[in-house]
Amino acid sequence: MKNPEISTYRIIGILLILGAVGVMIPYTLLTMTFDYPDVLRQDTGVVLTKFHNGGNPLIWTWFAFGISGLPLLPALIMLGKSLKDQSRTIGVATTLGVIGLVVQMIGLLRWTFVVPVLADTYVNAPDEGPKTAVVVAFKLIHQFGGVLLGEHLGQLFTVIWTVLLTHILSQKGVYGRWFIILGYLASAIYFLAQGELLATVMPGFPHWDLAGAIGSTLWLIWLVILGIVLMRKSHFLSFGKFRSAEAH
Repeated sequence: MKNPEISTYRIIGILLILGAVGVMIPYTLLTMTFDYPDVLRQDTGVVLTKFHNGGNPLIWTWFAFGISGLPLLPALIMLGKSLKDQSRTIGVATTLGVIGLVVQMIGLLRWTFVVPVLADTYVNAPDEGPKTAVVVAFKLIHQFGGVLLGEHLGQLFTVIWTVLLTHILSQKGVYGRWFIILGYLASAIYFLAQGELLATVMPGFPHWDLAGAIGSTLWLIWLVILGIVLMRKSHFLSFGKFRSAEAH
């Protein structure tokens, strides 16, 4: 008879891989078609004009980017429930992880439901007056929805979840040291991206421009590896119990 715990971990592994790969695909497309995220460092008028020129395909790409992480939500919840008897911090970690993913989705979906309206208004504005108003509106929405929600809270909570989960997995003695190091390394670099966010309100604040891209990429790779490990070694929870039983 198949162990239900093994099936659960296989499902979690599949969801993690689907979510991570799902995020990578539209992100890669955006780097090719919209010069993202470098385009955000250009003048607002340039950003809005380029977005408008991208048309519906660009809007759909942003929509895909915004919702592609959905499989990660049930994965985090299921993983948290599976580990609740083995860690006191997994509940906090799961809550922060879910909140982090949700606010990141909200931040990204502004490109689907808010920015198109601003871009159309900017491009079709009869004079500089309306254009100036649109630029101010874009900066406000970008700072709130993107910088505050999606990047600051979203990324920060995701980093905390990753650190806590990596610590929990390191105590199980099943995962390789390299995997644990990768989890901490991805988290550290991803956290450094907070410096660029602070620089948007405190000019001159020290930051590393590549921290966000490198940190998020390493994090997604770490998620894929975690998913593969859970699928191939989905008995790790039982393995931990066996080790505990043998110790007694």
